[in-house]
Amino acid sequence: MKLGMFLDLRNPSRWRRPWADHYKQTLDRVVWAEELGADSVWMTEHHFFDDGYLPQPLTLAAAIAAKTDRVRIGTAVLLAPHRHPVHIAEEAAIVDLVSNGRLELGLGAGWAPKEFETFGSDFDKRYAVTDSVFEQVRRLLSDGGAPPGPVQNPVPMWLGYQGPRGAERAGKLGAGLLSLNAELISPYRAGLIDGGHCEGTARLGGVMEIIVADDPDKVTRELIPYLAHQVSTYQQGRGSAVGPEELTDEFSATLARTGSVPGLKVMTPDAAATEILTRTDGLPVEHVYLWSSLAGMPDHIVERHLELFFTTVKQLVTGAVRC
Repeated sequence: MKLGMFLDLRNPSRWRRPWADHYKQTLDRVVWAEELGADSVWMTEHHFFDDGYLPQPLTLAAAIAAKTDRVRIGTAVLLAPHRHPVHIAEEAAIVDLVSNGRLELGLGAGWAPKEFETFGSDFDKRYAVTDSVFEQVRRLLSDGGAPPGPVQNPVPMWLGYQGPRGAERAGKLGAGLLSLNAELISPYRAGLIDGGHCEGTARLGGVMEIIVADDPDKVTRELIPYLAHQVSTYQQGRGSAVGPEELTDEFSATLARTGSVPGLKVMTPDAAATEILTRTDGLPVEHVYLWSSLAGMPDHIVERHLELFFTTVKQLVTGAVRC
């Protein structure tokens, strides 16, 4: 099981730094994380977010490939309905070449209405289109249809499908499933068998909403405005008008009442290692990655989080797995 970081390229106006500085810092952090012991780095795609998000993951992946030596470089996910399969295959092949065979290519169907409207993609057919793009890209990368072609053959490919039906679809296509939901393993394996694939090829990967800290209570309180921004932007992408200020008040009240906030766990290294081991126990998990940051959260929290995760937590997890 490989432990990695899920990049957050958001640069909210409230905490904004110059964009060139922001991207340079991100690349420098990835290099530093690799030195600490990170096994992988993952990126996701969205468009038209005011905080920048990340509209072109494979472009950033190529830059990361050129500056690193060992980490696996994954997309979780690239939005297949908005891209031509030849473009995906060609760009993926270049990233795999620059990285000397370290690409993990994850595709997904997307969910943001504005993206579908702008790109002229069919929202209602997004899963069928993603299935088709997945198959075409896999074929192009394996049969020489995207010269000069990748180093890896095959390039590991994933689908970011959720829910039982999505898990079954991923299995039928022989894809890795980007989910750590234990309830999906049965339909996923059933899909593998139905698609003529060996059940033993099942592989899972996914994000856990954990920030590692020395003082979880203190850090949780500090992170509420950043979490509120992140959640608000996702809700706005779906057409909601809930603002970060309202969510900040809501999360603060929830924390005072329950001692936690939804969608985020701030944990000590020991607790984080236990959580990872518990949630992956008995599952064919290849990759677990944590958010590197939350929407511009303070540098000192980010750096301590990554340091603890890729040293103490990784040692605890890998030591337990070896046992």
